[in-house]
Amino acid sequence: MGKHTQKDFFPLSIAILTVSDTRDEATDTSGQYLVDAVEQAGHTLHSRCISKDDIYQLRAIVSGWIADSTVQVILVTGGTGFTERDSTPEALLPLFDKTVDGFGELFRQISFQEIGTSTLQSRALAGLANHTLVCCLPGSTGACRTGWEGILKQQLDARHGPCNFIPHLNMMEAKCDTRQ
Repeated sequence: MGKHTQKDFFPLSIAILTVSDTRDEATDTSGQYLVDAVEQAGHTLHSRCISKDDIYQLRAIVSGWIADSTVQVILVTGGTGFTERDSTPEALLPLFDKTVDGFGELFRQISFQEIGTSTLQSRALAGLANHTLVCCLPGSTGACRTGWEGILKQQLDARHGPCNFIPHLNMMEAKCDTRQ
């Protein structure tokens, strides 16, 4: 595990998207887990949305959040498997400026300890788009817990060292100083 540096915690504004043709807010345990985890960690929930697994709807929702300078992280759950309807990677990869290849690799490594070789069927991925981190996790609540506890909780904490995602994210104060 990593160590904490002397920096202060910085709460991030996080949007959560559940990709599902069958879930609604009452049955979306994965999205609710992420909402609870984000808030328990001290971050702010910017938005929560549930969308059918449609490439263009997913791109529209995520593009809107990427363009919103108040959103720093987007967590997507669902649509990362191999069924005909699973299209999250195809929908969101074209939006990335850079992929975070290690995210999917690390997710599958951690997940292997829990579900064995079934982790091969996960197409978890992440990328940066307009200084916004976009992380796509499988749709099960267990997979969301694995991704949050094993990767995201530390990488979204400025105190985590030797590095974390904070310097790469759209920070409203920095935007005024560096991009005008």
